[in-house]
Amino acid sequence: MSQPGLNDSAKMPLPVAPSDTIAQPTVRAIMSTRAVTVTMDDSLARARDLFNEFHFHHLLVVQGRELLGIISDRDLLKAVSPNIGTLSETDRDRATLNKRAHQIMSRKLITVAADTTVETAARLLLEHRVSCLPVVTTTGHLEGIITWRDLLREYLRHKPAGG
Repeated sequence: MSQPGLNDSAKMPLPVAPSDTIAQPTVRAIMSTRAVTVTMDDSLARARDLFNEFHFHHLLVVQGRELLGIISDRDLLKAVSPNIGTLSETDRDRATLNKRAHQIMSRKLITVAADTTVETAARLLLEHRVSCLPVVTTTGHLEGIITWRDLLREYLRHKPAGG
């Protein structure tokens, strides 16, 4: 008499077929939840100070918790006079720091939800040629940010040693 679930000949458990529902890592596991933000009316001088203080490449523009736009360090470099901080700096150069975040922010955002798979996030970065993805709720509230560095770090964490 055999026990249910055991192979009669060897009395070993029957092999279990691999599941197609193996949990894939999600953005939630690797995103940064402490995104640095500015408001639409913050000056580019404030944005520059934040980039210099925190040494990152993206500022998220919000109103309350709602994500409205994003400013990259490259966006800021294009908008601010290259003469700032040099001997040839003029009043006109300094005036570029008085522009507001809403004047240079990108409004066409590529975003993800926290439950998006890491693989999908990586594909979105490549497909849209962006270097970060804001993480938002279904109501558009900011939850965090994921960057290409986060994805690369995750890949290396799972890569077999020596392979």
